[in-house]
Amino acid sequence: MFFRMVKGALLRQKGKMLMIAFTILLGSSLATAMLNVMLDVGDKVNQELKAYGANITVVPKENSVIDDIYELEGDDADEIKSAYLKEDEVGKLKTIFWAFNIVDFAPFIDTTVDLGGKDVKMVGTWFNHHLSLSTGEELDTGVTSLRSWWEITEGEWLDEQAHTDGVMVGTLLAQAQGIKVGDTIKVSGKEGSKDLTVAGIFDCGSDEDEQLYTSLDNVQELSGTDGLISSIEVSALTTPDNELARKAAKDPSSLSITDYETWYCTAYVSSICYQIQEVITDSVASPVRQVAESEGAIMEKTQLLMILITILSLVGSALGISNLVTASVMERSSELGLLKAIGAKDGAISALVLTEIIITAIIGGALGYFVGYGFAQVIGQTVFGSAIEMKLLVIPIVAILIIVVTLFGSIPAIRTLLRMKPAEVLHGK
Repeated sequence: MFFRMVKGALLRQKGKMLMIAFTILLGSSLATAMLNVMLDVGDKVNQELKAYGANITVVPKENSVIDDIYELEGDDADEIKSAYLKEDEVGKLKTIFWAFNIVDFAPFIDTTVDLGGKDVKMVGTWFNHHLSLSTGEELDTGVTSLRSWWEITEGEWLDEQAHTDGVMVGTLLAQAQGIKVGDTIKVSGKEGSKDLTVAGIFDCGSDEDEQLYTSLDNVQELSGTDGLISSIEVSALTTPDNELARKAAKDPSSLSITDYETWYCTAYVSSICYQIQEVITDSVASPVRQVAESEGAIMEKTQLLMILITILSLVGSALGISNLVTASVMERSSELGLLKAIGAKDGAISALVLTEIIITAIIGGALGYFVGYGFAQVIGQTVFGSAIEMKLLVIPIVAILIIVVTLFGSIPAIRTLLRMKPAEVLHGK
């Protein structure tokens, strides 16, 4: 009998129920889209920020100690520092626990060379270096992707695999020396001289515009540092720091076993640095704080924005449901008053009305979920250029939110129903 009454009420008030279902559909779709994007936005934002350079630097432990003690910079630091890392260990970056979070990396070594009677800094690095790892993984990495913001004003990126004796020239140095793409320049270092062909001229808006960039082998040959590098820049996907990460960054040994495992198995920048130090001999890995902290701040603000939009959409749905359900109760006042008059209890009548609304909410919420997931894909493709992964966690969250919003929106109607007096209603008052 109860469900026959529910069915009859739904069919008699198709218009009102469709409006309620549509209101819930709107709230559900927006909540679904925002929650899916919010849960997937961390990696998306991280990927976008990787375009702005490395967030971890790796240097020899000895040089790091010198920096900490003397706080040297520029030429003073170059004169004192003498420790190096091993080039053949760079590939070990892809063997750590968070190997798949290492997006790009490149080793560096620099020396001072003579170019046309002027001392110029020349940096050796990987451009599009191909690595075959012991794990069986094949990858290409280097500054071509790590420094993607560089503007190549003339020529193109150096292809180190095709042109081993190529060089890239900073725009200020090229202007000062009258260097053009295709020119052959002679550079002299402490271990000899070398003729290099200019592959491209770059502009990055920093001191690097007065430098030369060439393959690692060329600088190692001119400086007598075969197989050695002075630093590694790493671009890694990381999780924003929390109290545990900050505590671990100061002293991992101070953590309990449980906290240590949680920290080590979470992609905090400090845990990735720690794991890098485990595989690179006598190294110190440090986060580039400006980049790492910016990533965390941007992600937190983005996620907060998504949460606020979700809350506002659900509040709007609750207000819409409240008005529609109250109007429905007032239209059915004679029917509900008659039920009270023949002995129906307030609880039974309230359950009848709520059952009708919840059934409508389930239908609207289910449709809203699929509409919202489609909306999330539009956001993903438009903003990030990639699809948003479906998060199963969103389904129960949206279901709970819809039920809560529906019940909350029905409160004014239920209060009106409970105050209803059968004698007055049946007499048209």
